[in-house]
Amino acid sequence: MILAVNVGNTHITIGGYQEDQRVFSARLRTSLQCSSDEYAIKLLDLLRLHQIPRSRLSGAILSSVVPAISGVVLVALGKLCPMRVLTVGPGLKSGLNICIENPAQLGGELLCGGVAALQLAAPPLLVITADTAITMTAVNRNRQLVGGVILPGPQVAMAALVRGTAQLPQVDLHARPKSVLNGNTAACLQAGSVLGTAAMLDGLIARFRQELGEELTVISTGTLSSAVRESCVTPIRHEPNLILDGLYAIWKRNSRG
Repeated sequence: MILAVNVGNTHITIGGYQEDQRVFSARLRTSLQCSSDEYAIKLLDLLRLHQIPRSRLSGAILSSVVPAISGVVLVALGKLCPMRVLTVGPGLKSGLNICIENPAQLGGELLCGGVAALQLAAPPLLVITADTAITMTAVNRNRQLVGGVILPGPQVAMAALVRGTAQLPQVDLHARPKSVLNGNTAACLQAGSVLGTAAMLDGLIARFRQELGEELTVISTGTLSSAVRESCVTPIRHEPNLILDGLYAIWKRNSRG
């Protein structure tokens, strides 16, 4: 079994792959305070939860956008059992041509998302990756990752708004608003955040179409709520395990021979 591990700012996602099948996927909270022993225990608990002995592990691949804990998680993986562990970065083959100013600055999860998206649909593609931030990354018809945009996620924007005001409450961002005509503060906040994020995504998608000059297949992954996706005018295909699937695809490409 191969473990695919993606470290994000808010969550760490883990997937187990056996003979090209995803056997399980899970999510842990990212914590700068956890030691390698603590992360190793969490990983062992996940394996036990899914009734997988660690003796079945034969390799792992890691992607991380949190440098402060990348090494900690690598050490934790090494404590599970002797196995080959790959890290997404320069030197690994992905099959996706990166055409941006500084390829070394590209987050590993964006590369993995693009790789997996190409297995699901023909380019051009737009991949929306949502965690603490929302990143929109374009892959053109020539299978080249050509850039994108980054914006605050709705949870971050809402938290900043509540912190900066005296009376605004926290609201649920997972329910789809029925209208923009709302008669109380909580409903106004919810509609503004959910529908505002959806309108912003629709507007940016239109700009991507304009600059690329053709229609796009839009695929999302991460924590972007169904309320936001369903409020978009643009059809968005949601693939919760897109980054993990991309990690596994990169593992296979680099473990041949």
